[in-house]
Amino acid sequence: MQHFSVKFFTLLAVLFVFGMSSASAGNSVKITEPPNGAVVSSPVKVCFKTHGVEVEPSKKGTNEGKGHHHILVDVDLPKDLSKPVGKDAHHIHMGDGSTCKEIKLDAGKHSIRALFARGGTHVPYDPAITDEVHVTVK
Repeated sequence: MQHFSVKFFTLLAVLFVFGMSSASAGNSVKITEPPNGAVVSSPVKVCFKTHGVEVEPSKKGTNEGKGHHHILVDVDLPKDLSKPVGKDAHHIHMGDGSTCKEIKLDAGKHSIRALFARGGTHVPYDPAITDEVHVTVK
C-alpha cells in the first residue's frame, strides 16, 4: 500500500508540473488596434487585449501572471528574454498599467509589436507573450 501511495503522489506532482507549464503556454496578448495592414495617420492609437495574464501598473511590483505592456516599434524581439526591456524611441513602456497608447510615427511602413513583461522588473515572460502588426502611416 505504501508503494502505491508513493507512485500516486509522484503522478500527481508530474501532472501538476505539466499542467502549470501548459497553462502558462496559453497566455497571449493581441493587438486590437490598429489592425494588421492598416493605413493610419499619426499619432497611431495602439491597444491590447490579454488572455491568461493580468495587466497591472509596474509600481505594484513583480507578481506571477501579471505585468504590463511594452510597444516595440520597428525592432525584433529581444534576443535575451531574461533581461529587462530597454527604454528608448523603439521600446515604449506602459508601466502605468494602461492597455492603449497613442504613439507618433513618421510616414511609411512600420512594425508594431506588443511584448508583455513582469511588473517592476520589465523582464519579458519566456516564452514571450507577444503579437505584431504591420501598418503604413500616411
